[in-house]
Amino acid sequence: MADHAIPHFANDAGVSTIYIGAREFMCVGAKPPFDHPHVFLDMGDDHEIVCPYCSTLFKFSRTLHADETDPAGCLWRTPAPA
Repeated sequence: MADHAIPHFANDAGVSTIYIGAREFMCVGAKPPFDHPHVFLDMGDDHEIVCPYCSTLFKFSRTLHADETDPAGCLWRTPAPA
């Protein structure tokens, strides 16, 4: 499967805030199999949004690319088929 057109972010570390470089994205909670329903979130003109499932606060950062996060490592990609 190809990489997602919309970035997917996971919060395995359980941090309260993740800075991201995208305003539209999917939150998966923790990485599978501990994920919650994959929810599409759109900040619109705002600079932050809270996931209604895991309560992670996502904040937009202009200094990050769409596939970057702070803390690093929160981008989730679908594993390649075996």
